[in-house]
Amino acid sequence: MTENLQVVDSEGLRVILWDIDGTLIRSRGTGSFWVYFKPVLLKLFGTAGNLGKFQVSGMTDLQIIYEALKDEGFTPEQIIARTSELCEMLPPEMRRATATGEVEFYLLPGVIEALEAVAANPRYRSALLTGNIEPAAHVKLDLVGLDQFFALPGAFGDTSLHRQDLPAIAAERINANLGTTVPPDHFIVIGDTPNDIATAKYFGARSIAVATGRSFNPAMLAECGPDVVLNDLSDLDLLMKTLAGF
Repeated sequence: MTENLQVVDSEGLRVILWDIDGTLIRSRGTGSFWVYFKPVLLKLFGTAGNLGKFQVSGMTDLQIIYEALKDEGFTPEQIIARTSELCEMLPPEMRRATATGEVEFYLLPGVIEALEAVAANPRYRSALLTGNIEPAAHVKLDLVGLDQFFALPGAFGDTSLHRQDLPAIAAERINANLGTTVPPDHFIVIGDTPNDIATAKYFGARSIAVATGRSFNPAMLAECGPDVVLNDLSDLDLLMKTLAGF
């Protein structure tokens, strides 16, 4: 059911689209992703292909599966056709891996304070823009206590192989939810990879890059041309001043 949200000033509204991995949370140790993803791929496709042998940061889950399995002859269409099964099978495997201690997720600096400050300001709404399939995204946020911050519908990695498609999907859902039309430059993408920055540019949104992921430092992110680069979200005054400038 669509939430009945009243938008008094749609011109002044800013919608923040939050990435998850490397932006809000991280897992302890490298390779945690493979622990719960590999068994699911083996069950669905009979192989995990090249999973674990390439950089996955900024990809959607469907894209990751395609990159892992394309040398085995699988097509994007074949992978997309198994999306509902993936959405059903991955969350229990994630719960199992976290229950046994094989995988542990933790919050990055300043995340709770940032989300609380944004939620308290009527100028902002928050939604997710993540490469995770939707049920996996909610498992992660539930495990670290963040799911309550994202009342608006967002866009997830089960809707497209290509991350650049996600903002338009999110915007369509959000505009329907709010009963208004938020222009692209009133969306703000916050993420930790060049793909997040490129996705924002493709849609026409603003972007804040945070250097809290495993793969990209501030200089590397700055080369990609975001509006702003932050070391992390721990300086709440700086974050809120940055958002106020958009």
